[in-house]
Amino acid sequence: MRNWPLFELSITTPRLELRLPSLDDLDELGDRAAEGVHEAGYMPFLFPWSDVEPVQRARNTVQYQFRSWGEFTAASWQVEFAVVYEGQIVGTQGIMAKDFPVIREARTGSWLGQRFHGQGIGTEMRRAVLHLAFAGLGARHAVTEAFEDNHASLGVTRKLGYQEDGITVHDRQGKPVTTHRFRLPRQDWTESPGFEIHNLPKCLPLFGLET
Repeated sequence: MRNWPLFELSITTPRLELRLPSLDDLDELGDRAAEGVHEAGYMPFLFPWSDVEPVQRARNTVQYQFRSWGEFTAASWQVEFAVVYEGQIVGTQGIMAKDFPVIREARTGSWLGQRFHGQGIGTEMRRAVLHLAFAGLGARHAVTEAFEDNHASLGVTRKLGYQEDGITVHDRQGKPVTTHRFRLPRQDWTESPGFEIHNLPKCLPLFGLET
């Protein structure tokens, strides 16, 4: 899309492609959400968007993507990549920041269709956006946060070399729950072979960065 080059931005890894979703991709992404993204009775998200009927979960997913497109500015941006594995949309991997040209800090967040858990996909898609953050956008730090009982997310974070960065207590569906914060400085990031960023230069002005 000539006037919004983010739709041409993608990241490829040995097994995955991360891209902004097309409308057809959004339908498939909604299907993944409707199928389920976590076990019943457990909530890994601060905002419980997944705690609704499958049809509404699919619609929530599509609307969230539309909001991220419409609210994107250089001062406050969010890119929600559709993750493609073996020709299927399997989840989303987000990267977002505020005042990035000055602060050079990016946050990440993701979800993966439940039937694709346990295959190392979550780790690989996080590595992909870290590659974008550090190698592509020149980030100084990447940060993330997860509930203390979200063992899968915590496992990925620790595997990738993040450092503990404190805790926060949240109200999760009426109960206090602790999240752990993590920070990955650029000097502790290890570049992975086979990870490539495509069509980034024309997108840099949208992030407030020079080409």
